[in-house]
Amino acid sequence: MAEDKNLQVVCLQRTSQNKFLRLDVDDADELAAGFPKTREELFKYRGLILGSVEAGFFTADQLRMIAEFVSQRGGGLLTLGGRHSFAEGGYAPTPLAEVLPVVFEDGRDPKQPFFAEMKVEPTPFGMTHGVTQLAATEEKSAERWKSLPPLSTLNPIRRTKPGAVSLLLGRGAGLPGAQVVLAYQRYGAGKALAFTVDDSWLWQMHADIPLEDMTHENLWRQLLRWLVSGVPGPVTVSVSSPRTSPGSPVTILATVTDETHLKVNDAQVVAHVKDPSGGEQELPLEWTVGKDGEYGARFTPPDKGAYEVRVEAERAGKPLGSETAQVQAADLATEYFGAEMRRPLLERIAEETGGRFYTPQTVKALAEDIKYGGGGATVQETKPLWDMPALYLAIVALVSAEWAYRKAGGLA
Repeated sequence: MAEDKNLQVVCLQRTSQNKFLRLDVDDADELAAGFPKTREELFKYRGLILGSVEAGFFTADQLRMIAEFVSQRGGGLLTLGGRHSFAEGGYAPTPLAEVLPVVFEDGRDPKQPFFAEMKVEPTPFGMTHGVTQLAATEEKSAERWKSLPPLSTLNPIRRTKPGAVSLLLGRGAGLPGAQVVLAYQRYGAGKALAFTVDDSWLWQMHADIPLEDMTHENLWRQLLRWLVSGVPGPVTVSVSSPRTSPGSPVTILATVTDETHLKVNDAQVVAHVKDPSGGEQELPLEWTVGKDGEYGARFTPPDKGAYEVRVEAERAGKPLGSETAQVQAADLATEYFGAEMRRPLLERIAEETGGRFYTPQTVKALAEDIKYGGGGATVQETKPLWDMPALYLAIVALVSAEWAYRKAGGLA
């Protein structure tokens, strides 16, 4: 990963009891005391990779903090296989057992050594996922997976949790079923991955792999980029409409957290809105009250063009972070956006205006409804009384009855 300018991998390697090798740290104090002991220290990272290290290495607070790193911080957790990983590392009774996407085997003594060699293959979902693509096309990627040398596992894992997805499986003579090699699941605000092999380096160092082959490097770069993709910073920004027309107001919403990624309501939040001509205006964001850590404001782009909205937050004079959003103002061809049927709106309009809402199944009644509906133009048609025999006879009968009644009373 050293050549990847988009990622920095800080390594803490245990060399002996209470002694560690630190690689690629920013300063002499980073991780000087070993694994982070506070949320502030751990939560500044976006991803966490656990190798073959037993659960007893961590304190109960650190294990709980790792779980919160995923669920609250929104970070990515990647666990690798090894003699001291998963159930073999004593993780079954820890909070990480819930975070991980795999199910530990029941009724097996984790102290009993296990070893199996297997051939790794992608699942149908893994064939289309960007992380497990080893070539430009799916067909070439499938051929590359078939040509890779087998790997080994020390952790028998054959099941994933209901919400988890498997990308890679392993099959071999020493396995009673398919081994879960790579799986992931969403957990809270973050995601957790399990890579259950302990020797993926064979895909680089095996005798059958040419020295110039980049399969191993590309797989790990894709895997680690995915691990930290979408991990939020202390300030996140969204706009009500990234595409709008000039003169239409746009709502800016920002969520602000502190160093421990707990939402704060007493921060000073300012949006710097840069217009297409390069001019800039400052717009203070106020706490919305409805949600913790949420701040909002509105601005109206007067002209066409691209507007850059950079939101900065600080608390007690200490910067918390910043993030940028984009708004494009133009004459929109709105018929090309959101053209789907909005049934609740149409039903409400029909109800308020005395109309009716039709579906393709009921539209055949439209002609009759129009014919006998109360709306529209009314045409009055006048017909002589003689053209209605029933009414004429009824009138004659009434008149005759009245005359007969008067005759019987001596009035006629």
